[in-house]
Amino acid sequence: MKEKPGYYIGIDIGSTASKICVLEEGREPVFEVMPTGWNSKITANIIKEGLEERGYNIEEAVIVATGYGRISVEYADHVITEITCHGRGGYEMIGRDCTIVDIGGQDTKYINVIDGKPVDFLMNDKCAAGTGKFIEVMANRLGLTIEELFDLAEIGKPIAISSLCTVFAESEVINYMGEGRSREDLSAGVVDSVALKVQTLIQRKELQDTIIITGGFSDNKFFASLLSKKLGKTALAMPDGRYAGAYGAALLAKEKSK
Repeated sequence: MKEKPGYYIGIDIGSTASKICVLEEGREPVFEVMPTGWNSKITANIIKEGLEERGYNIEEAVIVATGYGRISVEYADHVITEITCHGRGGYEMIGRDCTIVDIGGQDTKYINVIDGKPVDFLMNDKCAAGTGKFIEVMANRLGLTIEELFDLAEIGKPIAISSLCTVFAESEVINYMGEGRSREDLSAGVVDSVALKVQTLIQRKELQDTIIITGGFSDNKFFASLLSKKLGKTALAMPDGRYAGAYGAALLAKEKSK
């Protein structure tokens, strides 16, 4: 074990984005995000180089890797699943027992957290529908950025998108476009479809009084409001929610160093 580590670093290599959290005694957490790209191992090495350029001595750090590409972080001291890291990070961010809804690039996770530890979880990784990739594909089809899609969704009236597969759902959207439907209503339909799939995934699960959203658009208040209506409980948008996994990994690195 490293003696007197100077830093505790969490690295969350996701399918779409990679997040980094650096903890240092007496200082606020430092967060960073970058695209994962096509090769997780290359991304992990770029992260290492970037940390060293900013003055973090890797040899003096305890590092925990998590996420889709966690095994690619060859210089990590520990490798821990994203369920454990998201649970730990989300709990620390909100400061109490909570249910986490993590909408990642390729999957959606439900994690029930008590005393900082996951006591139950469920993952939808069978299809991209209901994930960040679904939003990205639909935004591209509509000629919008993801931010623009959410902005238009807020003022549109949702059109039902019933397909459970992203490919078929895209065909539905193309047909609606051919009918001359507005981008506002199509955007509303896309976002509503994601919220509905999350509701379907967790509707029979135990939910804590506090529900927090993590993942790529965790800070979107419109989506949080829409999901709250679907679940009948308040879901909170989290400004730093996308870093929950990396934050949890850094916290676990600190705990393991003891």
